[in-house]
Amino acid sequence: MPQNKRSSVLMTEGDPKKVILTFAAPIFLSQLFQQLYNTADAWIVSRFLGDDAFAAVSSSGSLIFLTISFFVGASMGAGVVISRYFGAGDTEKVSRAVHTNVVLSFLCGLAMTVFGVLMTPTLLRWIRVDEAILPLSTVYFRYYFSGALAMIMYNSLKGIMNAVGDSRRPLYYLIFSSLLNIFLDWLFVGVLGGGVESAAIATALSQGTSALLCLRQLTRKGTVYRLSFRKLRLHWDILREILRYGLPTAVQNSVIAFANLLVQSNVNTFGEVGMASWGAYSKIEGFAFLPITSFSMALSTFIGQNLGAGAHERARRGARFGLITSLLIAELIGLIIFLCAEPFIRFFLSGEEAVAWGIEHCRTVSLFYFVLAYSNCIAGVLRGAGKAFVSMIVMLAVWCLLRIVYITAAMRIDHNIVLLYWAYPITWMISSVIYLIYYNKSDWLHGFDQKTKA
Repeated sequence: MPQNKRSSVLMTEGDPKKVILTFAAPIFLSQLFQQLYNTADAWIVSRFLGDDAFAAVSSSGSLIFLTISFFVGASMGAGVVISRYFGAGDTEKVSRAVHTNVVLSFLCGLAMTVFGVLMTPTLLRWIRVDEAILPLSTVYFRYYFSGALAMIMYNSLKGIMNAVGDSRRPLYYLIFSSLLNIFLDWLFVGVLGGGVESAAIATALSQGTSALLCLRQLTRKGTVYRLSFRKLRLHWDILREILRYGLPTAVQNSVIAFANLLVQSNVNTFGEVGMASWGAYSKIEGFAFLPITSFSMALSTFIGQNLGAGAHERARRGARFGLITSLLIAELIGLIIFLCAEPFIRFFLSGEEAVAWGIEHCRTVSLFYFVLAYSNCIAGVLRGAGKAFVSMIVMLAVWCLLRIVYITAAMRIDHNIVLLYWAYPITWMISSVIYLIYYNKSDWLHGFDQKTKA
């Protein structure tokens, strides 16, 4: 298969351990830089605009995830399709999948922009954002979603490159945009004295820059995934495949995000202190997700390419290595967060009560990161194997339904924020047990039909 080897990696060759680590490392670094500039956003807002502004920005986190999670899940389906045909050596279908995905992402980005801007006040009231910070949250959220198209397009274009094994260029682009975002945050908020909307504008501009850099790479000659504007259209057979593999993940993400939104609405009942402490912990937890996300994405691509090429035993060995490695790294990070909870929380907050709540949150949850890693990475394996529906059922039943039942009952018994902290470790453990049984008992290696080689 003709390809530019500098811009794509065939993961069906070489030592699986080395291939996975080589692919996961740039993803990890790109996620790290993304988390760093998200953290820089929060730190600059907190230091220059105060805890109220920080609470306003943090209160929107679950709502943002709810609105973008469906589109991100659908994009993952495109990644599965692209990696599958890339592994099978079908460059024509790779090209059709790329062009279909770009058109789909553009339409989704426009839809999300309109929805987010128009529905902001209503959505914020649904999750019971404190009236004292509602005006700030509304301003931030609306400006954030003005840049939704850039955010969706960047994630889509990055996913295309990841699907063919190119995780390095997205890293370079993200490093540049991260540094740009931090500079713009400092300029707009720290120097020019802007409000929370300035942080949202900085994020939109930096993500737009990343999207343009990815687009520039995709239109270069000599790449297997080359994008031609004249070929942009929806290929309905490919679109059906993308939706087949993407919709389960999209629905799963959206419903889990909805459950998390209900959690946030309960957090908001604890006032500005609860909202600020929860937001600070969320920023810290974002770093624990880095190895989890990296290995989950790497495993999806590795499994997709190898099953597309019929290398079942190689896929099994790669999955085993990725799972063990991600668990160990995630738990190590969890231990560090447990031991360093106070300085980490004080990096964001100054109020003593909020700091105390944030520390307790860290120490309640962080030692359970290994089960979070297991559930997410198994979901990545199943997605790569074309069995995203199984993952969807498990996540909806446990991370959504069970989590909502637990929170509803717990808050009626005792209105204590610590009970909200426990909602996550409990559901992580239950889903991991279910995944462990399925992984060992099912024939997950045969997720793809034979159309791959047709």
